[in-house]
Amino acid sequence: MTVLVCGGAGYIGSHCVYELIEKGEKVVVADNLQTGHVNAVHKDAIFYKGDIKDIEFLNKIFQEHTIDSVIHFAANSIVGESMKEPLKYFNNNVYGMEVLLKAMVSNKVSKIIFSSSAAVYGESKSIPIKESDATDPTNPYGETKLAMEKMMKWTSIAHGIKYVSLRYFNVAGAHSNGLIGEKHNPETHLIPLVLQVPLGKRDKIYIYGNDYNTKDGTCIRDYIHVMDLIEAHLLALEYLRKGNDSNIFNLGNELGFTVNEIIKAAEDVTGNPIEKEITSRRAGDPAVLVASSEKAKNILGWEPQYTNIKDIIQSAWEFYKKHANGERKINN
Repeated sequence: MTVLVCGGAGYIGSHCVYELIEKGEKVVVADNLQTGHVNAVHKDAIFYKGDIKDIEFLNKIFQEHTIDSVIHFAANSIVGESMKEPLKYFNNNVYGMEVLLKAMVSNKVSKIIFSSSAAVYGESKSIPIKESDATDPTNPYGETKLAMEKMMKWTSIAHGIKYVSLRYFNVAGAHSNGLIGEKHNPETHLIPLVLQVPLGKRDKIYIYGNDYNTKDGTCIRDYIHVMDLIEAHLLALEYLRKGNDSNIFNLGNELGFTVNEIIKAAEDVTGNPIEKEITSRRAGDPAVLVASSEKAKNILGWEPQYTNIKDIIQSAWEFYKKHANGERKINN
């Protein structure tokens, strides 16, 4: 049996492919390379360049391989961009999920693990956020992720496809082997942006708003190491293979850090001062997003190993120092 990883050339996807292969799985990667990097795809994975919105492309993969399950990372994921280009997000994310599920149904593939987001909750009224809390996204990105979850739910009822939706909080860090890590163009994630200052790639870090109702006025987020995140995917795959019902899990460390606290931790890790400048809020940014991950711990048996924010930043820093140009590469 083979696992199809959609978006397997991206940051999280490439880490997942690497770990699946280390566990002895056969892996096929489908990626249009819009944001992914072909040199981040493990040498033992079978790579197809193409778009999941192309059903003929997907059918070709399903017909050429005995696909047991799908892990779906392929989506646009920048909150600010989604506020400016909502139709792009609905087309790529929601329509992409529609085509993928249609191909799965017609090719009798019955298991999917989905890369969802804490953005489905919006401005939650309770912290830490539980899976049972209300979903009310404050941006189109979160709205598309929620729509994709609902599409899986109804497809599951109609066609028997079983799914696990993993609602990530803020993912950071790099693989422990130092070969692959995070690179986006343009970069939008806080920790790599902060580390670009001591790397000499930017003069300062901009803080979008310091008037939120938090301890220092800056947004609070829950950070999870990419390797802990991938471990949850492997556990979710095992969960579905055992015949369990569809389910939704939060993935976070249950700890919240303000933007200022992340900058201070990065200064401690790198030994360099990091200049910062306050600017206006970004549309669609909730003040606080912190997970309750008890459900994933109790049902999947998941336990994060990176619980110290400095350890998460340290792994990213080591990767960037080795790969000053930011390329993510596995030695083939």
